[in-house]
Amino acid sequence: MASEFSSYKKYETRKRDPNPKTAALLVIDMQNLVTSMAKPILSNAITTINLCRQASIPVFFIRHCHKSPADYGMLGEWWNNRVVSDGTVESELIPDIERLSKPDEVVEKNTYSAFENTRLQELLAERGVEEVIITGVMTNMCCETTARAAFVKGYRVFFSTDATATADPELHEATLKNMANGFAYLVDCERLQQGLSGK
Repeated sequence: MASEFSSYKKYETRKRDPNPKTAALLVIDMQNLVTSMAKPILSNAITTINLCRQASIPVFFIRHCHKSPADYGMLGEWWNNRVVSDGTVESELIPDIERLSKPDEVVEKNTYSAFENTRLQELLAERGVEEVIITGVMTNMCCETTARAAFVKGYRVFFSTDATATADPELHEATLKNMANGFAYLVDCERLQQGLSGK
């Protein structure tokens, strides 16, 4: 499953398995806008979702979208106002991912962090979540920012090496190294499967 992607072992500094009773899976920005980037990890993302469902781990699908220029924030300046607008095909979840989601599991955001000005933390608190597993795109932007925010907020973070992706392999690798060094336990599909099955 993970052979074509970076092994979590390459940068791993600490070992731990998620606790299914207190974990949640965050599937970040798997949207039509980034289909080409998400396609190589689509199978692993679906595998990760299914593994978590089987372990009764809640799953949340984070969707990036903007309602108007008023909510662009610094993203407007940084990306020359080329942002994804709500209501467009580009803003919708990739069909294979959308089929796995339920409306009450979708959380909308308008910046890199899934915690900023969203209901995510409230949803996690309702379910007694203490750990988050990060998957999706882009590794070095929304996934990394959300992982760092989660860590600072006191969540134990698990970061997938083979169900996250970005446009540049070097940026992907840099994030994995950063995560392992200061913020997250690294996992992949194989490691999750073993950890969640208790093997």
